[in-house]
Amino acid sequence: MAESQTVDPQAPQQTSSSLDVLRRGIRTTPGLVRGLAATALIGVAVAAGQIAVPIILQLALDRGGLTTGEVDIDEVTRLVIIGVVLVALTQVLSVIARRQLISRAEAALRELRVKAFDHVHRQSLAVHNEQATGVMISRVTSDVDALSRFVEWGLFAWVVEPVVVVGVFVAIGFYSWQLALVGLLSFAPVYFVLRWVRSRMAEAHDERRSAIGDLLGTFNEALTGAEVVRAYDAQDRTLARLERASSRRYETGLRANLYMSGVFVVGDLIGTVMMAIVLIVGITQREAFDLSAGALVAIMLLITLLFSPIAELGESINNAQEAIAGWRKVLDLLDEPIDNLDPTEGTVLPSGPLSIEASGVNFDYGDGIPILRDVSVALDSGSRIAIVGETGSGKSTFGRLLCRLADPIDGQVLIGGVALDSVNVDARQSAIRMVPQDGFLFDASIRKNIANGRAGATQAEIENAISLLGLEAWVEGLPQGLDTPVGERGSSLSVGERQLVSFARAAVADPGVLILDEATSSVDPQTDLQLTRALDRLAEGRTIVSIAHRLSTAEAADVVLVFAAGELVEHGPHDELVAAGGTYAEMFATWTGQ
Repeated sequence: MAESQTVDPQAPQQTSSSLDVLRRGIRTTPGLVRGLAATALIGVAVAAGQIAVPIILQLALDRGGLTTGEVDIDEVTRLVIIGVVLVALTQVLSVIARRQLISRAEAALRELRVKAFDHVHRQSLAVHNEQATGVMISRVTSDVDALSRFVEWGLFAWVVEPVVVVGVFVAIGFYSWQLALVGLLSFAPVYFVLRWVRSRMAEAHDERRSAIGDLLGTFNEALTGAEVVRAYDAQDRTLARLERASSRRYETGLRANLYMSGVFVVGDLIGTVMMAIVLIVGITQREAFDLSAGALVAIMLLITLLFSPIAELGESINNAQEAIAGWRKVLDLLDEPIDNLDPTEGTVLPSGPLSIEASGVNFDYGDGIPILRDVSVALDSGSRIAIVGETGSGKSTFGRLLCRLADPIDGQVLIGGVALDSVNVDARQSAIRMVPQDGFLFDASIRKNIANGRAGATQAEIENAISLLGLEAWVEGLPQGLDTPVGERGSSLSVGERQLVSFARAAVADPGVLILDEATSSVDPQTDLQLTRALDRLAEGRTIVSIAHRLSTAEAADVVLVFAAGELVEHGPHDELVAAGGTYAEMFATWTGQ
């Protein structure tokens, strides 16, 4: 398994230019540019409509006799009607173009969110071990939203406003190439201002996106660990971390917005100066340039059309840089290698209990610190296996490799005689199930949480699982029976009750290999006894792997695997290991002494 390339969530990533991000992004999300050519044509028509209005006014002034006093009311009326129709048509086209952009963007970004979410879930334990949960949430929410804001609003400005700018100078040149040149020279500083601001905004927005991810991660940790924070009187320390993260978010956001606000001020100043210069030159050189009164008025109105592009382009650059920064981080997430890729076809595992074999297994979390070292063992199908060892010995990691939450960096894991990395993903997930120590529940009813054990689980199968585990009395005692809501992460249930639901969910799955990671460590003695009896029934016809601190589980197992410092130091039946006087015998003596 190759080492994962993780990204520091707090460090600005300038490893790729904006153009590189655009190329990568379009390859990843082609729906964003699908139909963009048609939208661009509509945008050009909208820009042409805006430029046509001053020209129509010039015709009304000059041809309609408004500047000479000999008014041709019919001509003026006709031109006014044309102007009104043109403005209305321009607005309709603008609405159509924006609606097309928004509908395509939402569809494409929905696809991007799903792709990013799926990618996160397919990544190895090594990546999840190094990346903060809040940072990953930021990638598929806040960062994608930044891209959404630009595509839905800023992108249309990028299409329309440059056309308006070019069109304005072409129209002025039609009246007077001299005034067009004067205006162009007066307008030129805008280019250098926008170019300078763009480079500064890129860095500022990248820092801002990183700060948002850091803030979400800090808030997520504070909220999920609220009980521990209060129990250990850590409110002040937690608040200090939140304040630091919030301050960083504030400072980076303020810096990014300062550049944008500067564009508005400079843009208005340049536009005002340009208008003044053109007006002075136009009045003083009116006869030399052969300008009519209507033409001069039209030129002034055309120049006012440049005020909006300056402001819009400044805001669009801000949105674009924010979008590029967010897009870069989403793409960096998607570029994270998935080390445990599932085969396209894959082998299907046989039904029923399955054998387990590990051959020369080595594993680390990408930091080079070995967690498992040269683990080799063969376990018969249908047996009950207990994995024991001190905290940090690697026993839980070994259990996770058995259900392929990660792949070994060396060696191989075989289930039912088949290499686990060659097994069809659906077959693997049906044949192998894991009940973790913290039975995570979704914010739904107990019934729906149990049904998550297997897609398409029927009501009868859910009830059979409850009956198998002997949980009928417990279910009847719930306020709404199986329809009782469990709350977020199962907060409405006790720790033991959450594990009961997790066991029922595993029973519905009916796997050939069931892995229990400290699954009964959080229940009371009476519930423990109930679950032990239920597990005896559940174990029939399947292979059970129990990762446990309680050595009573090991006593009842067919085989005990003893881990120490990432190595499998002993394995065999309980009685033989006790008689051998090794590591397990010392652990058992200590446990019985307690």
